[in-house]
Amino acid sequence: MGGCSLSVAALVPKAELEGEMGDAHVALQARLMSQALRKISHSLNRSNSMLLFTNQVRARMNSFPAFGGVQETTSGGKALKYYASVRLDVRRTGSVGQKGQLSGNTVRVKVSKNKLAPPFREVDLELVFGRGICPETEALDVGATHGIIQKTGSWYYYNGERMGQGKEKAKAYLKENPSIFAKIQGELRTKLFGESSDPAEAAALHTLNEETEMDGSPEDSTSR
Repeated sequence: MGGCSLSVAALVPKAELEGEMGDAHVALQARLMSQALRKISHSLNRSNSMLLFTNQVRARMNSFPAFGGVQETTSGGKALKYYASVRLDVRRTGSVGQKGQLSGNTVRVKVSKNKLAPPFREVDLELVFGRGICPETEALDVGATHGIIQKTGSWYYYNGERMGQGKEKAKAYLKENPSIFAKIQGELRTKLFGESSDPAEAAALHTLNEETEMDGSPEDSTSR
């Protein structure tokens, strides 16, 4: 069970909402966040639930570019940093698709805090608009790293069979061949986690995901 707060920076305290423009509310949001998190953290622990917060990065007011560059911080005070079990720093690193027809962004995710596993790890991901993390790109990158997929120059191969030249064509090949994609995912799970998987079940799940994406309208995809 879990919940999500769209943005800490967009949370408006009641006093600020009912007040006038220009009224001073020094550290009001930070104080409210500290009070709320003291209550919420106990309830989340007892109910075995999670709460996801998103936030924005801001420049520190007292930082100077001439002395090591502008330092960054997040809004809402320090309480959220303290109570959080996991903190992820997500940065956009590039775009996916051709110019004028972008389909997503590439992002780098750094684990800046983790109470559940080793922290300070980084991963590069491809986020597709209206879809999320691209599983085909993930399979190609991780598969090539662990030798399940072979890459010669710009060509991708699986068990000696040519998948395509370039990542985009290799991704299209995996989408058109869900059974092969399921086999690759199964080998990756076995390689990384020691888990055995059912290729038929994975192929059915892949087909279901594709049908779900087709049901969404273009307007829905562009608005996210």
